[in-house]
Amino acid sequence: MSGDHGLRSSITATINALNQNSALHISLVGDEPSILLALAQKKYNPEQLQIHHSPDIVAMDEIPSKALRYKKQSSMYRVLEMLRDGHVSGVISAGNTGALVAMSCIVLKRLSGVSRPAICAPIPAQNGYTLMLDLGANISCDAAQLYQFAVMGASLSKALGASDTPRLALLNIGAELIKGPSVVKEAAELISADPRLNYVGFAEGNDIFSEQIDVVVCDGFTGNVALKVCEGTASFIRNQLKTKFEQSIYGRLSAILAMPVLKAFQGEINPDRYNGAALLGLNGVVIKSHGSSGVESFESAIHQAALAVSEGVTQSIGTQIGTNKL
Repeated sequence: MSGDHGLRSSITATINALNQNSALHISLVGDEPSILLALAQKKYNPEQLQIHHSPDIVAMDEIPSKALRYKKQSSMYRVLEMLRDGHVSGVISAGNTGALVAMSCIVLKRLSGVSRPAICAPIPAQNGYTLMLDLGANISCDAAQLYQFAVMGASLSKALGASDTPRLALLNIGAELIKGPSVVKEAAELISADPRLNYVGFAEGNDIFSEQIDVVVCDGFTGNVALKVCEGTASFIRNQLKTKFEQSIYGRLSAILAMPVLKAFQGEINPDRYNGAALLGLNGVVIKSHGSSGVESFESAIHQAALAVSEGVTQSIGTQIGTNKL
């Protein structure tokens, strides 16, 4: 129950999700008195909601190794134990990303054959969105790990309904086969050799937003930088448009005329619609919500977690990697 906004967004998002789906059941893990107070004015079916008291939290700036050692009574650690023991089907956290990755690997363990878990999230694109991984869990990767990321990304893409044969690409400095580091070229050979994967070749940074790709694979350093550039660019465009329209009376009049288009554009690039990064490769569904998630953003993470559980993403990844251990 952490994150920048704490219960203000997560409680409202939880109630909205429950009221939209009568088959959904959610467990809230955190400080019980605070949760009950936040729920006091909400209307919901109490049979769909459980509260589990946890006296401790992991701070957003806490060092993951220290959190792993000293915060075993935290809501983050406890909810992962609940997933491990079968009391819940998936976990959503807006807390410390490094701590969540470290705790997940220890409590849940990796799927058999998975070398490292990867963070995967949707990026707005012309075809709706493009899944991208890894986004920061692994600073450097070898070819076999990139191949596993491709398998995981394809499984999630299928679960989210993008395509039965999602198009996979490796992020590179050029589309030509001779370009890029050796590790990316070796990964391309591994991915293209798997007949169950629809590999379409190398992708450059601008291809992330195209209609030609469903999943983009890269190491965590590259992916995290690319993600932050995407977010920064979207913010820059919004701010520049606002500034230009407010500079003169003509700009303000133009803004009134353009308002329907501007609102539609803002909705398309709104990061809240795409919130929810899946931590793939673990024995269970773990979704990392953005630390600054608002209500709509947290609802998106809940929806993604429910979909990943219902579509058996974990089982799909385990089966495919289990028959291709590298």
